[in-house]
Amino acid sequence: MKKIQIVKGMKYRATAFFAMLLLGAALLAGCGKKQEQPAETETPGQSSSVSASEQAEANETGSLTHEEESLKVQNDGQHSFLTGEKMDPGEVNRRPLAVMLNNIIEGTPQTGISQASIIYEAPVEGRITRLMGIFENYQDMDQIGYIRSSRDYFVYCALEFDAIYAHFGQATPYVGELLNSDRVDNISGAVAGIDHPAASTFLRTSKRKAPHNVYVDIKGLQKDIDKFGYSQTYHDTHKPKFAFAPDGQKPNNSTGQKALLLYPGGKEKDLPNGFSKVQAYFEYNEKDGKYYRFQYGGPHIDESTGEQLSYDNVIFQYCYGEVRDANDYLAFGCHGDNNMKVQVFTQGKMTEGTWSRYADTDPAYYVDKNGDPIQLSQGKTWICLIWDEYADDVVIE
Repeated sequence: MKKIQIVKGMKYRATAFFAMLLLGAALLAGCGKKQEQPAETETPGQSSSVSASEQAEANETGSLTHEEESLKVQNDGQHSFLTGEKMDPGEVNRRPLAVMLNNIIEGTPQTGISQASIIYEAPVEGRITRLMGIFENYQDMDQIGYIRSSRDYFVYCALEFDAIYAHFGQATPYVGELLNSDRVDNISGAVAGIDHPAASTFLRTSKRKAPHNVYVDIKGLQKDIDKFGYSQTYHDTHKPKFAFAPDGQKPNNSTGQKALLLYPGGKEKDLPNGFSKVQAYFEYNEKDGKYYRFQYGGPHIDESTGEQLSYDNVIFQYCYGEVRDANDYLAFGCHGDNNMKVQVFTQGKMTEGTWSRYADTDPAYYVDKNGDPIQLSQGKTWICLIWDEYADDVVIE
């Protein structure tokens, strides 16, 4: 059986062997003081490698190493790493905040979600989706909600951005060790399995029923960040993920396939791919060049503004996945030189390519068929992790 593989903090070098370990899966994580239930133990992953001679041969044929690719998306100190937009140079190196967001219908609409520069969406048990927002300049906000529990594949995505990671609850048997390690600057509610809970970050609103009423109080969050001594600027290991079009220009995807309607889970309802049950899709608006988000039969809105969510870029990142136990808890591969498919949508067109990632301190790079980084429009991005077993469900029109 194929195994999901991850990497534990290895620094990438062009001629190095790329070790990969097994990615843990998710178990039920409750809110409040709910006790996590045990699950099956993980199975060690297999490893694979690329030899120095193979790498040299690739270099001779003109293929870029990932180290070279990363240089092509280096920031000039005046643009956001997350959106590519101009920003105060004093704010460019401020680390973002990654927040786990509820997406079950009882937990929607979310509040403050429209201020996230990036949203990740992936299936969880029950075959719905959960969201993770990546926020920069979150210090200017009041609150973010509504918060749910951690799944390990979201943690690995947060590490792509060197983000401080906030959640309420977690699948302790699978992700507890990671969250409690020094690899993650973790902000967690006081639940079983967390060694150092955050005392001030999380509050509950009386407007909703538990467990769908937890939110992050930004003032309290700042107290906890200071208490834990987390750096608020990027570490030396941080690498920019995206290649953005220059100021005033559109991405160089003029030959891409037209893509105006995007259905990550297809058009049918209740298929087992995760996105289908929430009826997720995106519709391109040619007037403003943005993709508008829909789910649960209507526009996906931000509770704090009442406005529909819209994005300059949408990405379908295809991943190997598996069911880990009888409770339908899932795992997804977030690392590897696996040539897994990626589809990048911007300006109403699609560019297809592949993605690769070699270490927790590396982002997943998206490259086209020529091995060049795929350009994005400056602005916000929504990333769907697509379970490759259900790739045929995806509809693009």
